[in-house]
Amino acid sequence: MNPAVFLQSVSADYSGRPALHHVSASFAAGAVTAVVGPNGAGKTSLFRAMLGLLPSRGVIRILDRDLKSWSGSGLARTMAYLPQGADAHWPVTARRLVALGRIPHRKSFAPPTVEDDAAIEDALLRCEAVAFADRAIDELSAGERARVLLARALATNAAILLADEPAAHLDPAHQLQLMELLRAEARRGTAVIVTLHDLALAARYCDDVVVMQAGQVATQGVPDLALSDEILARVFGIGAVRVAGDAGRAQLVACRPLGFA
Repeated sequence: MNPAVFLQSVSADYSGRPALHHVSASFAAGAVTAVVGPNGAGKTSLFRAMLGLLPSRGVIRILDRDLKSWSGSGLARTMAYLPQGADAHWPVTARRLVALGRIPHRKSFAPPTVEDDAAIEDALLRCEAVAFADRAIDELSAGERARVLLARALATNAAILLADEPAAHLDPAHQLQLMELLRAEARRGTAVIVTLHDLALAARYCDDVVVMQAGQVATQGVPDLALSDEILARVFGIGAVRVAGDAGRAQLVACRPLGFA
């Protein structure tokens, strides 16, 4: 089966400076793939290139079609995007915010359809947000808002979900809950691509990991290989403590800067 997203020798510049340099990677349907790397490694630039928001050179294929062959509306229906730092600070209800995820499927000024309403309710249900769907978004906790914002992306019913640092600024319990929701979405067949700073979350919840460094892919593979001691030391400058986890997968439970006891 061809990957949902395929990149070969992709390069891009941002504000006149190189942002991506000969990046090659693939992202499978029905899997959660983490994109990790130090600050400034190019993770967000990679997302922007895949979405067609950052002009690039090289090959980017979305569902086995060249990125340049997609219309803007077609791409918006195919790739849902949860940007870094996404939040809402106006007094709209959670349900109405989730309804924005249906915009790519509607003609200008057209009223919501029965299909739209069903997709909104389904997204709220999948994100366990039905109980507060009619409350104002600015009245919700950070964890509740994170679930609503994810529901907005899921309401698009896109084949590919890109989530840029969705676990940032959440407490540990809500981080775990969010990652469980992303895993559930992958089980539905969606290609879930998520940037993470927390390597323990990547090791525990992701099927595949792309490690970026200075705008390039340092390695890609299953967590045990992509987050090996050698990669952690070379790319992140850290060591890790590991314990046995689910299904025999090693879990990263603590990291330390190299050179410290």
